[in-house]
Amino acid sequence: MSEATGHQGVLLDLLEDRADEPALTAPEDGVALSYGRLAAVVDELAGQLASHGVANGDRVALALPPGPEFLELLLAITALGAAAAPLNPAYGTSEFSFYLDDLQPRALLLPDGELEAARSAAQDDVTLIDVTFAPGRPPELSGKGGGPAAREAPSPDHVALLLHTSGTTSRPKQVPLRHRNLLASAHAIARHYALTPDDVSYCAMPLFHVHGLVASTLAPLAAGGTVVAPRRVGPGRFWSQLEQHGATWYSCSPTLHHMVLERAPVARPDGLHLRFARSCSSAMSPELATRLEAYLEVPLLEAYGMTEASHEMAANPLPPSQRVLGSVGVPTGAEIRIVDEHGVELADGAAGEVVIRGPGVMSGYLANDEANAEAFRDGWFRTGDQGRFDGGYLMLVGRIKEIIIRGGENISPLEVEAALLLHPAVSEAVVYGIRDEKYGQLVAAAVVPAAELTDEELIAHCRDQLAPFKIPSVVHMVDQIPKTPTGKVQRPRMPAHFGEE
Repeated sequence: MSEATGHQGVLLDLLEDRADEPALTAPEDGVALSYGRLAAVVDELAGQLASHGVANGDRVALALPPGPEFLELLLAITALGAAAAPLNPAYGTSEFSFYLDDLQPRALLLPDGELEAARSAAQDDVTLIDVTFAPGRPPELSGKGGGPAAREAPSPDHVALLLHTSGTTSRPKQVPLRHRNLLASAHAIARHYALTPDDVSYCAMPLFHVHGLVASTLAPLAAGGTVVAPRRVGPGRFWSQLEQHGATWYSCSPTLHHMVLERAPVARPDGLHLRFARSCSSAMSPELATRLEAYLEVPLLEAYGMTEASHEMAANPLPPSQRVLGSVGVPTGAEIRIVDEHGVELADGAAGEVVIRGPGVMSGYLANDEANAEAFRDGWFRTGDQGRFDGGYLMLVGRIKEIIIRGGENISPLEVEAALLLHPAVSEAVVYGIRDEKYGQLVAAAVVPAAELTDEELIAHCRDQLAPFKIPSVVHMVDQIPKTPTGKVQRPRMPAHFGEE
């Protein structure tokens, strides 16, 4: 599978040569910043950050609400050759303590007078910079700083983003993404979806996550398009904002797709200008994909991405190319192979570990030799996912460490989840393994019912869909399934959540 072409540049290059074209807006503002105005705002903010002591090679954490100002400040940080480390504003004190201790930032940007949890977690040597927001105006930084300071421009090899892995299977690790990694990914995504200056991206995902930052924001800027970055995203305002700004596409997780579809008008709004929708960050059920595509009347394209690859590695293509339901598509931003436990490439149709390489892939986790030795083999990054190719389309089976082994039989949680979701009374489902003295592991499931449903009815349904050894032995009916802030299910943590360790 072919490797994406690299881009040797820096993020500010995305703002060049389109001075008067619309670049960035929020539904609350009404007027979009042009590329030229956005570049000027970023330059001014970079100067202010430099006067506060931020310099080339530093790290700057930001725990800020979504909206255009988030991107303006992030670009300003990277313009100084510093690395931006976005954090979820909803973190508690212990979480902020962990991330700030791990990052050791020079400065921390916070909403003026807010987020006491972050303030109390910050160490004495961290410069706290309060940020004031006013719709339609650039953000204002507290204090005057130390006056004009020398600024050193970044190179393509400078780290632009420091993100943490989700920690679903281990302690979160720092992922350093360089300017060249992010540009390679942004341009690959723009090419794959044929983005143009006429496209308008609606950013529904958080900007502290690689999905929202790269797919919904940097990729459209790479194509000269417009980014709509709402300050609040919710099912109630989602559809009207798509219409208001003439969004031609949006991307989000299956969880958010489900939420907005449940709150959608009965009939598809006449004012929609969508040409496709995209899903990433976790597996989407075929049933939800079918429902969403029927409602939108445009292609629903499922994609496969991860932080370590600067987001997208594979995606289903636009028509007239084939979209394969249940597949994450064809390689886009990386070269992909399926290998056995010894790293030997497997034939088409055989299941094994998904490994990748390409210009968007990180050079290695930061200061973590042990993790890097495990993650890389002969220049290929081991994703930890199990998959297979079918006619050039990648099918994901599950996480290798999450495969359930019951009495010597390997069971994919995704396969069992797909069967559960075929029941009309099942809204969401997550399947995981629990320890068992006799079989080693048993299959367990947490299910969110959409209507009245008993365990017996669900097990009877599974008997028609699955081999006996794959049928859940334990079923929990729940109101909601625990997830990360970006909608990912933390499967390994399910046993502890239900007291089954």
